[in-house]
Amino acid sequence: MTTAQRIVVDPVTRIEGHLRIEARTDAAGKITQAYSAGTMVRGIEIILRGRDPRDAWAFAQRICGVCTLVHGVASVRSVEDALHRAIPGYTIPRNAELIRNLMIATQYVHDHVMHFYHLHAFDWVDVVSSLKADPKATSALAQSISRYSKSSPGYFADVQKKIKTFVDQGQLGIFSNAYWGHPAYKLPPEANLMAVAHYLEALSWQREVVKLHTIFGGKNPHPNFVVGGVPCAISVQTSAGPQRGGGGQAATAVNMVGLQIVQNVIKQMQEFVDQVYVPDLLAIASFYKDWGGIGNAGGNFMAFGDLPGKSIWDKDSFLIPRGVILNGDLSTVHPIDLDKDDEIQEFVSHSWYQYGAGDAQGLHPFKGETALNFTGPKPPYEHLDVDKKYSWIKSPRWKGKVMEVGPLARVLLMYAKGHQQTRALVDSTLKTLDVPVSALFSTLGRTAARGLESKIIADAMQGWYDALIANIKAGDVRTFNDQYWDPSAWPNHMQGVGLMEAPRGGLSHWIVVDDGKISNYQAVVPSTWNAGPRDAKGQPGPYEAALQDNHVLHDPKKPLEILRTVHSFDPCIACAVHVTDPQGEELVQVKVT
Repeated sequence: MTTAQRIVVDPVTRIEGHLRIEARTDAAGKITQAYSAGTMVRGIEIILRGRDPRDAWAFAQRICGVCTLVHGVASVRSVEDALHRAIPGYTIPRNAELIRNLMIATQYVHDHVMHFYHLHAFDWVDVVSSLKADPKATSALAQSISRYSKSSPGYFADVQKKIKTFVDQGQLGIFSNAYWGHPAYKLPPEANLMAVAHYLEALSWQREVVKLHTIFGGKNPHPNFVVGGVPCAISVQTSAGPQRGGGGQAATAVNMVGLQIVQNVIKQMQEFVDQVYVPDLLAIASFYKDWGGIGNAGGNFMAFGDLPGKSIWDKDSFLIPRGVILNGDLSTVHPIDLDKDDEIQEFVSHSWYQYGAGDAQGLHPFKGETALNFTGPKPPYEHLDVDKKYSWIKSPRWKGKVMEVGPLARVLLMYAKGHQQTRALVDSTLKTLDVPVSALFSTLGRTAARGLESKIIADAMQGWYDALIANIKAGDVRTFNDQYWDPSAWPNHMQGVGLMEAPRGGLSHWIVVDDGKISNYQAVVPSTWNAGPRDAKGQPGPYEAALQDNHVLHDPKKPLEILRTVHSFDPCIACAVHVTDPQGEELVQVKVT
């Protein structure tokens, strides 16, 4: 029996950005109240005011270095949407939509794999325990769940030697900062060794698959984009390079060689997801089925939809549908009206911002304000004053309701809409794990959905690639619409929203353009929806609500249980917070010599 405590986890590690979690527990160690605080501030919205809308993507993309392209895509889509609203005939070439789909899908699969193995898996996998494993038994286990080629006893013995070297040197290196030996770990040593081996495999794999971004976007991270399409020309010439008399369009990376690399990347992603990621996920989940009853964030889910089969303005053609699920009811999908003032709103009652007309109101993003107003404690401090403002993250709501976004929301919406592959995968997973449908709305369900989504997306990529090749063979090589490129041809006032489904959930960039310049810009990002603090009604955000659902801490000094649920959302806090100081002064200068 313990005493009631207030637990502070700051910083939460193995995430992008800075996050603080405070939790109150009762005498039995059960979390009764939880608070999520973003402890860093972002100023991109302020920086973009008065700038050319065509340049916005290059600034907005730097919001995050993990989701390296999502803000670029959302930003160019916001300008394109503004043009489409003002000039309905404005369109994006089909090839550009296909290339964007392939780039977005690559980001999905890459991000999900990296999150599972390098950020989240160690909440379930005990690295040190793998030293006790029998490599032969590990090989037998691996071969029983997949046909992956690297599954020999010798392979696992070599991995085990690497881990032993870390331990013998008194440092775990890349495996440090975890609670090894915690009684909440349940995997046998062989499963732990298999997972650690695949951690190392994923490091090599991810370097290869991002080549797709460099083919279409010129570089990675932060590939190039352009309002009106994509900035990569398609070459149908067999010669390339000045040494062969090429140059110009013939020198583009999107030629026969580049497109073959893209095809190879797609196959690599499909193989790793099918033979490593999904089998590992199911094997590990089978030991943690109790987590199917932990971490329910309230049952409200939202997705903006993405990956168009025709056009970004034809939402009925999206692979990922748009809509809202309320109270876990999969029988009804509610529509989203992007323009109604009382649907999507951001609140700041507990956030370090101020609204001109008062902080209790919610503002639609087209009317959004980014006015910094830090009123929190000065370091050092023990606890936040959670009755007041306590986070740099705003609190978005849909019709006043808390919404969870992310892979689970998307999978549930695809399931509710009757997507055949999704239904088969979800039903099979529930049957394999022998857990009820309610397990979907949990920490376990959130983690499983990310793996199932990777399978769905990786499989869909081949269709987009084949469609692109078919267009090229038919003589269509257009990737850019230069019509209305010049702002002098634009209406004096425009506004638009760039929507996409980032790996972590629904992302929206809202832009208002006056006289060819940005007059207002708001980025409402996935981790704002998920990690936001309480609102004016006292409703906790999804992180907070999930932590208040059935979490009992074995050891308050080693809050592994908190990490499991927070990591299940895949936090990206640099995206969520709104970097300059409140006075606009330069904070740091970096010199590279």
